[in-house]
Amino acid sequence: MAEGSARRCLRLEPAAAREVLGAADTLLFDCDGVLWRGDAAVAGAPAVLSRLQARAKRLCYVTNNSSRTRDAYAEKLRRLGFPPAEPGQVFGSAYCAARYLSRALPPDAAAYVLGSPALSAELRAVGVPHLGPGPAALPGPGPADWAGAPLDPAVRAVLVGFDEHFCYAKLCQALRYLQRGGPDCLLVGTNRDHRLPLEGGAAIPGTGCLVKAVEMAAEREAFIVGKPSRYIFDCVASEFKIEPARTIMVGDRLDTDILMGNNCGLTTLLTLTGVTTLEEVKGHQESDCPSRKSLVPDYYVDSIADLLPALED
Repeated sequence: MAEGSARRCLRLEPAAAREVLGAADTLLFDCDGVLWRGDAAVAGAPAVLSRLQARAKRLCYVTNNSSRTRDAYAEKLRRLGFPPAEPGQVFGSAYCAARYLSRALPPDAAAYVLGSPALSAELRAVGVPHLGPGPAALPGPGPADWAGAPLDPAVRAVLVGFDEHFCYAKLCQALRYLQRGGPDCLLVGTNRDHRLPLEGGAAIPGTGCLVKAVEMAAEREAFIVGKPSRYIFDCVASEFKIEPARTIMVGDRLDTDILMGNNCGLTTLLTLTGVTTLEEVKGHQESDCPSRKSLVPDYYVDSIADLLPALED
């Protein structure tokens, strides 16, 4: 991997790709925008992963999406024609948040969760008691009622993920748990993705908007589990004992996939099938700001299918 100041975002041509892939034993893939778009696989992506697996490369899937379980991702990979993957190869922010709380919380402590059924399922799987998922209503007509609603005495953490039922009532309860517990009540966010792109150029607010709302109310910063946080990479590294120098991070977002890979000493490969354009990369390259240069990948391809020639027998 090139040093941060020397990254040039080189197009990964077949000859160089053979060398880069040959030197790696592990590849970490973001999913949406890299392997698939919506419910359709990116053309050629299943073939690339099949050839990588045939060459005994370790394949892992690292996603900030907290609204799907590891099992759901493994099933989607199978359904879209990718090589079979075990749930243990998938590192989503829901699983990693549950993993973090299972280690950080004292015995019998619970979490108040603003999140999806998938986040709840991952918490159950590792034995973290929790409450909060699903719709919520204000407990009365005025602020005195909202500030006086019962609190569960076991709650020692507030966990914020993607929550389609996010509302003022939940924000009030999250603040009250954090005020009651003070620094001993953990505040954890699955990721800071501020916008989720949809097909056709549309977008919806991302989890980062919800995390920011809780942070603003609580006047404190959340511990973030997902990319670009090093924690999600450490989850992978601890379970598979991977070497950063022999690992490639493949992603479509500069501020999550590429930044995490660069910060963790991985080789970084940008695909242009997702949210990032080459013009954006060039803007960061030309900047004098070190934090912007840290968003520049080592290599790029138009599509992951561009790796196929380098994997021919």
